[in-house]
Amino acid sequence: MRRPPPWWPEGEPFPYRRWGRRYGYGPPPFIRWIGCFFLTVLGVALLTGAMAGALFGRGIGFHPFFVFPIFLVIALIALGVFGGVRRMAQPMSSLIDAARRIEAGDYSATVPEWGSPDIRSVARAFNSMSARLKTIDDQRRSFLADVTHELRTPLSVIRGQAEAISDGVYPADSAHLAPILDATQALDRLVEDLRTLVLTDAGNLVLHKEPTDMGALVRDTVDSFRSQAESVGISLSAEVAGNIPTVEVDPARIRQVIGNLLSNAIRHTPSGGSVEVGVGAAGDDVAVTVADTGEGIAPDLLPHVFERFAKGRDSTGSGLGLAIAHDIAAAHGGRLTIESTPDKGTTARLEI
Repeated sequence: MRRPPPWWPEGEPFPYRRWGRRYGYGPPPFIRWIGCFFLTVLGVALLTGAMAGALFGRGIGFHPFFVFPIFLVIALIALGVFGGVRRMAQPMSSLIDAARRIEAGDYSATVPEWGSPDIRSVARAFNSMSARLKTIDDQRRSFLADVTHELRTPLSVIRGQAEAISDGVYPADSAHLAPILDATQALDRLVEDLRTLVLTDAGNLVLHKEPTDMGALVRDTVDSFRSQAESVGISLSAEVAGNIPTVEVDPARIRQVIGNLLSNAIRHTPSGGSVEVGVGAAGDDVAVTVADTGEGIAPDLLPHVFERFAKGRDSTGSGLGLAIAHDIAAAHGGRLTIESTPDKGTTARLEI
């Protein structure tokens, strides 16, 4: 073979550069073939000579010289079986040790990819499983840490304000109860976001689809954010093209996606900027774009915007909005993409 086979491990020299059990085969194949050929010829010659001596030299009967070729054949068979078992036992021993380490919680355990093609295939599958388990474990730890951090902030506000009112430091008026209500609403949003993420991960997100006019849905959503945008000096507009096909979607969930995009755009656009929403046909699909003239997304953060709790340094959100929007779009068979240039703005495109 001039090229390595598909199961050949990356970084290993090809063809064989040296002997040894590193590759699980011992000597190169042509040397093993030559050795087997000469051993076979020798065994046949000895067996033929013994039979000739027994038949023509002393008559029909057992000749003691039969013992040597029979012993040689048995030894060759035993050697072959032992070599095969040894080549299989060594990788399997490594696999068993690594499995025990994973059972104990060490997800970094891997096995060397050497041996026969089947053993290599098993080793690659095991290493892939180990890497996936390690990634899931790291994500679980990070997720719990982020959830704890996000819960701590509103709970601290609620506790601080409640203790101050209880101790008589603050009066129990609307001005001092407002932070408690705001923190409670933040907790409610966070819990609902986490519930949505759990449902999408488990594949249990229920979609109540119905024929929907995306233009009307987008206009209603934009109108609900207009007062918020005007309060911070941001121009918010919507442009809906004609002849937009009706799509089968869950209106509440799609409204949630567009709402998340608008909320992010308004939050990260300075006063005097603008947020433009467009709806148009893209073949058989409907495309909704939300473009702002805000600060943009940092290049190192842009590839991770759909990950949970991914947010910039100055962001005040939970970092779950885009992750939820992406999952809802995927549940509808659509896709959500983000393009951004620092200090020039961000454009989100939803295709359903």
